[in-house]
Amino acid sequence: MNLHLYMWKHGVKILPVMLDVGTNNLKLIEDPLYLGLRQPRLEGEEYLSTIDEFIEAVLTRWPKAIVQFEDFQMKWAFETLKRYRERFCMFNDDIQGTAGVALAGLLGTVRAQGRSLDDFPNQKIVVVGAGSAGLGVLSMAVQAVVRMTGNAETAAQKFFLLDKDGLITKERKNLDPAAVPFAKDPGLIAGLRDGDSLLEVVKKVKPDVLLGLSGVGGLFNEEVLKALRESGSNRPAIFAMSNPTMNAECTAVEAFKHAGENIVFASGSPFENVQLGNGKVGYVNQANNMYLFPGIGLGALLSGACIITDDMLQAAAECLASYMTDQDIEKGILYPSINSIRDITAKVGASVVRAAVAEEVAEGYGKVDPEELAYMSKEETVEYVRRNMWYPNYSPLVQKK
Repeated sequence: MNLHLYMWKHGVKILPVMLDVGTNNLKLIEDPLYLGLRQPRLEGEEYLSTIDEFIEAVLTRWPKAIVQFEDFQMKWAFETLKRYRERFCMFNDDIQGTAGVALAGLLGTVRAQGRSLDDFPNQKIVVVGAGSAGLGVLSMAVQAVVRMTGNAETAAQKFFLLDKDGLITKERKNLDPAAVPFAKDPGLIAGLRDGDSLLEVVKKVKPDVLLGLSGVGGLFNEEVLKALRESGSNRPAIFAMSNPTMNAECTAVEAFKHAGENIVFASGSPFENVQLGNGKVGYVNQANNMYLFPGIGLGALLSGACIITDDMLQAAAECLASYMTDQDIEKGILYPSINSIRDITAKVGASVVRAAVAEEVAEGYGKVDPEELAYMSKEETVEYVRRNMWYPNYSPLVQKK
């Protein structure tokens, strides 16, 4: 799917690679039809040295290649991202692509509440799911708060993270290092304790946004949704981002039924818009990474970026967030139509190019050097990106007389 989107949107040459590091599933190992390596999964330094060898081989052969990581185990997703991102032009779509699309939706939610984007740092956001996607969303959202406030110390204060054992606080033992920055002080809100259930957290925190990346279908049950309705937010938002559909934290119908008709709803799985009666429609927003990752790759390519920075990713998310008109936002529509996908890719790509130039990581592309990129206006950068996109127009082989 990702390969099709890259080709459809800008036609670059792509090499799909699947790394087989073995399996611990004995049933598969014993299956005569299993095509993978029949050995236990590599771990530790053996695993990392294998990925090192792959990355070095790719970038020795194609020094300007952009590497996108996908579907790595959580423990390796963060480890490999940290290991390579400062040295090579790479990104992890599960962490950074998902986070960017979610951040764009969160910023759009602020607009839907009738507030300016400057109010984003005041949003109370409960995130359920401490895997690579959930932590990626939190990391990027906190970075956005830091950019707006300039205060890194309190940036994570209004974000609340839960895993399968409930609310994560600083009292939690054996906590994954990636989740440590988001662990709460137990006394932050009266009565809030480590391991509190989702329902307890929603009742005590009274969030503006409930975001799920748990992979647990039905987790946002009737009680939780009704508690969110009583949160006091003038327009609460629900992001049920797990997929496939059976793993969605709630359906669109359940969300509008129990949390109220005025909510903003986004999902990772496709749902139909909900007919609310009297001609009113509850709009469903599918928070799909397709809105960002092709533009990120295209922008990195056309800028000649040596690495993909946080500011480049933030620029992509903010571009997507600002794409929607005020009229659409008022209806609760956060993401553009699929028909606009090439246009949004061009604009996201341009925002990434400009961010790369601003951070001085752009080395130029073809005959266009960094100095020329720097002199381009915003509109000229978009046009530069459009000129380098692929269009499926073919000249006829036979000319009619």
